[in-house]
Amino acid sequence: MKFTLPLSAALLAFVTSTSAIAANLTIPMSFEYLALDGKEIDTNMFTHKTNLALENGNHKIAIRYHDMVDDDFSDSQSFIKSSPFIIDITVDGDHEYQLKPIDGEFVKKPKSFAKDPQVVISRKDNGSVNYKVTQTDYKESSFISNLFGGNKGEDIDTLAASATDSNAKTIPVAAVATSATVAATAPVSSKAAAPATTGEPAGDQSATHPEQMLQYWWLQADEETRKEFMSWAIQQL
Repeated sequence: MKFTLPLSAALLAFVTSTSAIAANLTIPMSFEYLALDGKEIDTNMFTHKTNLALENGNHKIAIRYHDMVDDDFSDSQSFIKSSPFIIDITVDGDHEYQLKPIDGEFVKKPKSFAKDPQVVISRKDNGSVNYKVTQTDYKESSFISNLFGGNKGEDIDTLAASATDSNAKTIPVAAVATSATVAATAPVSSKAAAPATTGEPAGDQSATHPEQMLQYWWLQADEETRKEFMSWAIQQL
């Protein structure tokens, strides 16, 4: 015996399944999502995530500028990264939001921009957007200093997730930029101590596994840092 779902019930099920997703935020290829509302976003340079679905309500999103630029001292290229910045946005409908550098579609001076990434969020229907941008002072420690100096690197993904968690008391910030739809000046939270992170791979972390440690830190490094490491390693042979 076959059972057919009444048309009204089918429509209700469809609306219910789609109403949870109310909006979408798009970022350029030179930016990367780090966290949304206290949860890390799984993305990297090989699996770039351009679109982020957002439900109605307030959201905190951690984003970072991450691009490849020409090296000043050679013909090669290297990666540059900004500190994460936090987008605090209120979604009030099925809108298409788009994040761009404040100067236009593309970053004209990547190295300067990475030091102080200024962005703007607009809607495709030209409606107003209620949001603000908070610049953090999170920095990733040098790969070399972490590996050979005994220092513990900050886990940027974990820090970004903490900064976007609504339960967090404070967010370490450097400055606050706001949109025209919110107050021109906003109170800046006092700097707080970053959550303690080990920066080490999960599992057995003893000194008896140097090869695993080397592989782990190699995968965490960008191209410029890997070249720095190779130069150091060759000198040790």
